Amino acid sequence: MKKKQKSVNHSNERITSIRNEKSEDDVLTKTKRCASDVDDAAPGEEMKYHPVKMSRSDLYRPPTAEELNQLKEAESLFHCSLLKMQMEELLKEVLLSERKKQQIDSFVQTVTRLLQSVPKFEKVEMTDLSWLNGTVKVPFLLVPQTTKGKFHMEPPSSVGLIGSYPLGTCTKPHVMIDMVVIIPSDVLQEKDALNQRYPRKRALYLAGLAQHLSASPEVGTLLYSCLHGNRLRPVLLLRPPGKEFSSFSLRIHPCPPPGFFKPSRFHPQRNNIRTEWYTGTPQSEPIEHPTPHYNSAILGDLLPSAHLQFLSAVRSQCSAFSDAVALLKVWLRQRELDKGPGCFNGFLASMLLAYLLTTHRISNSMTAYQLLRNSLNFLASTDLSVNGISLSKNTDSTAPSLEEFHKAFQVVFVDPSGHLNLCADMTACTFKHIQHEASVSMEFWDNATVDGFQSLLMTPKPMIRTSDHVFQLHALAKLQSSCKKLNLLNELMDLSGNYIQASLPYILSLIQQGLGQRIMLLTHSRAPDPEWSIQNDAPKYKDQPPLSFGLLLKPDLAASVLERGPPADSPKALEFRQLWGSRSELRRFQDGAITEAVLWNGETMCQKRLVPKQIVTHILQLHANVPETSIRYVGALIDDVINIRREVPSTGEEESLLVVQSFDDLSRKLWRLEGLPLAITSVQGAHPALRYTQVFPPQATKLDYSFFDLNKSCSSLLPKEEKPCPTYITPITVICHMEGSGKWPHDRLAIRHIRAAFHIRMGELLKQYHKYTFQACPSHLDVWKDGLLFRIQIAYHREPQVLRESINAEGMLVVRDTDEAQALEVATIHKPLLTSTLHGIQQQHACFGTVCRLAKRWLGAQLFSCEITDDTADLLVAWLFLQPAPFTAPGSPQVGFLRFLHLLASFDWKNNPLIVNLNSQLTVADYTEIKNDFMASRDTLPVMFVATPTDRKMSLWTKQAPSVQMLHRIVMVAAESLRVLERQIMSVEETQDVRMVMRPPLDSYDVLIFLNPKQVPLLSQAVDPSAVGFVRGFTEGFVGQAGGFMPVVDYNPVSIYLNELRETFGDLALFFCDPFGGTVVAVLWKPKAFTPLPFKTSQMAARAVEVHGDDVKTIPNVEAILEDFKIIGNGLVKSIEARTEKWIF
Repeated sequence: MKKKQKSVNHSNERITSIRNEKSEDDVLTKTKRCASDVDDAAPGEEMKYHPVKMSRSDLYRPPTAEELNQLKEAESLFHCSLLKMQMEELLKEVLLSERKKQQIDSFVQTVTRLLQSVPKFEKVEMTDLSWLNGTVKVPFLLVPQTTKGKFHMEPPSSVGLIGSYPLGTCTKPHVMIDMVVIIPSDVLQEKDALNQRYPRKRALYLAGLAQHLSASPEVGTLLYSCLHGNRLRPVLLLRPPGKEFSSFSLRIHPCPPPGFFKPSRFHPQRNNIRTEWYTGTPQSEPIEHPTPHYNSAILGDLLPSAHLQFLSAVRSQCSAFSDAVALLKVWLRQRELDKGPGCFNGFLASMLLAYLLTTHRISNSMTAYQLLRNSLNFLASTDLSVNGISLSKNTDSTAPSLEEFHKAFQVVFVDPSGHLNLCADMTACTFKHIQHEASVSMEFWDNATVDGFQSLLMTPKPMIRTSDHVFQLHALAKLQSSCKKLNLLNELMDLSGNYIQASLPYILSLIQQGLGQRIMLLTHSRAPDPEWSIQNDAPKYKDQPPLSFGLLLKPDLAASVLERGPPADSPKALEFRQLWGSRSELRRFQDGAITEAVLWNGETMCQKRLVPKQIVTHILQLHANVPETSIRYVGALIDDVINIRREVPSTGEEESLLVVQSFDDLSRKLWRLEGLPLAITSVQGAHPALRYTQVFPPQATKLDYSFFDLNKSCSSLLPKEEKPCPTYITPITVICHMEGSGKWPHDRLAIRHIRAAFHIRMGELLKQYHKYTFQACPSHLDVWKDGLLFRIQIAYHREPQVLRESINAEGMLVVRDTDEAQALEVATIHKPLLTSTLHGIQQQHACFGTVCRLAKRWLGAQLFSCEITDDTADLLVAWLFLQPAPFTAPGSPQVGFLRFLHLLASFDWKNNPLIVNLNSQLTVADYTEIKNDFMASRDTLPVMFVATPTDRKMSLWTKQAPSVQMLHRIVMVAAESLRVLERQIMSVEETQDVRMVMRPPLDSYDVLIFLNPKQVPLLSQAVDPSAVGFVRGFTEGFVGQAGGFMPVVDYNPVSIYLNELRETFGDLALFFCDPFGGTVVAVLWKPKAFTPLPFKTSQMAARAVEVHGDDVKTIPNVEAILEDFKIIGNGLVKSIEARTEKWIF
């Protein structure tokens, strides 16, 4: 298997994708590199591969018993042996090499030696910091400012390693080695558990260690941090000097001696923070509330060594334990669940596996694959927020019961001591998120049509790409007023003044109540552990990044504008009114019921999609005192680029529905037509508007006749020369199949004549019975109906076969496929079938059409619409909905568009076909057959191969484009667009201009042709609308169903000009333009076009002669070509700019 280089210091801590680029036989014989090379290679250095040399006897020796067992295991447990090898290669990639372990051990010994020489200082008051040199700060937020107690510095009682490194479960890319430093018992006092005395002494001791270590040249950088964001548990991060050793960090945890504090003192129902001390005001008879989170923070420092002993004992009995933990950590990291306060970190993953092993839910003999699978299955099926679990087996009478833990914490997982809740800081929403991710993983795990390894362990799932809607709370200091509004003094005492963590559970509860059945899942971000210099004060709570929330919507309920409550006389009516405040009102419904209800604003679909935003802002302002200005809702920022500019904002859903309804009406009338020589067998749409995917759907148009010249003889309108180009009327293609009959001729020309006669007769009947204006042509029939133009094409099912037949010189019938026959087959068979199938996806997923339109708007804006056609783009988006693993199907246009960009940027187009399983027609065997055929014929297939149930071997939709070079550019631009867009959406500091990803980089083009906006009929659809508008021959008002003059149809000077340029100069250059209101044509010279050619009089078009002695060559005459560009576009071209210096004259 091919293994790509991975940087261990990657800022996003993501694992580099491992792609399967060769068959299993190739993988078995592929060269491998040494593990030490992986760790020692400098960043950006090319990896070295060493060939494996085997003798002939080794190559052909029979398999051993162990190898036979491995093959049997691969067959029974995995989809194929390739998945097993992928897992094994991933483990080699993330586990530490022996060389890296030697480097770590050496640095650990150095730090241990330095810690044993910490100097002693005399005992002083805790507030007296004179013993520090002034440059080193204490990593603690003093809230309140002072507390009782004395402190002195002396060397630690002992130093040792804890955590994942001694356990053998430490993984890359971010290698963290945990070291415990035991604070001498003389430094601490028995009552230090009260009023933050111990946490402050702990921070002072850490500052003393930092001061001592900072003076040593054997230590590189020193930083303070907090263990999982808990400010009561600061830690010291050390890195060795030198870049070659900067791939790991040593994290120092000061802890009290084992048994120094009695665990019973930290019972979750006990109080260790006194109200009078915290508030500074005397209390007559204070009622001291429990401080479970504070108690858990101190208790966590008492037990790390005991936890290591417990896990080591479990690991010794299960050989695959370390590998399973590593895989589980990768799974968590890809889902951003392993960092921040209340995360599910690697330690919890180890404890979970230990629980499953000790309770015999899994066996010690299982493989890492089986352990991972069973762990995820347990997480998916067990709700620890309802039924907690415990590792404790002793009968300590002082240990709390699970019921007592549930009263104090939202999620319960008790450690082996029976006193500590390992999930004390985890919110119920976080565990629901873990449950959801585990459930989704289990759903696609056994699906052989899904690349389980890639989806499970290799695909990152950031919130912005996972959640349908995202919103942020910034200006976090204002959450202090939320704590005051919600009366959270006790929670603030328990969490040492952390108003963000104190208010978070209540904010989550309010959002959950407000959104109710509209969402499937509510998630929230966890701030990364802060890191700061030992010379700086601890950062304030308000300095952390904005708090982000993700909503996974139920599409059928999320956009409802009505929140119907209980009947007016119901006891729950009061609760409903209290929840919604002034928005709640009594309403009478059609069924006669009188109930409480809330009506939200929203007329069009794009407004209704933002109903959750109205709910969130209203309910947080009402109950948590969070102003609307502090809420940044980014659920539909990108939708604006397909907004149809009118009084009521719309993104085209309503217009698309009107088009489909008008087509359905026309279809019924065609079926009922009487007087046709042959019966109609089918009426099918073959236009993107009829599957809701037209970027800007056709709108019913009322024409202004004064804008046109009238041709009364044929009831049609003609554009006036002095007027701007009239509005563009889109022809909506309809394919009408006629029944087979012996009357159909077997000659291609005669069939066209018959078809033209059908067009005329059908138009006459439509005019006779329904008063529709029509215009018949040999190739189609245009019908003007409801302000829309339908282009009906008669089809005969045997015509493609007739086009393939010809008579050779010997009079023999020859059947040969032709481009004309293929094009006709695509237009009359494949396109209608694709349209009806995609229409079905739209009925299942309401945002499918809008995602397609956003994707095609981006392709058009970036000048790629000729490379990835409408049909191809729709199929790519359909794949996102039909095979969304590891995500769920997109529930909003924005998240669908982000995943579309990610698909373009990350899919391995070279080595894999994209299989779109429309209507679930393909089986596992079909998938295998398509992939095998693809690999066997890869060199002759399109560079972007898209397979469907009706097109398994040819990839009809991508046969002509894109080319290798253009696909490479599309991938690059998609990756950059995704990066910029995600940063803009999630960053408060970024300027909110999402249209930036729609503006193409024009620097790489050789010539720019600027067009006259007056003659661009789709100017209003441009990414950046023109400040000057033009009257284009239509008016507002009611559109009649029938009658009137035939408008100017399908007249777009820009597309006509582009076609002429490509026909005339297609051998010299490529031409690009945004089809949606673009006013610039970008020209790129072909590299081979300027190679000098021998002089030929027949090949002198647009070429100049160069004479070198007797050698006469011709080269393109660029100056004349540019002049021709202007002549061909007379009246349309405003100016031409030659940008490449080579061609400027």
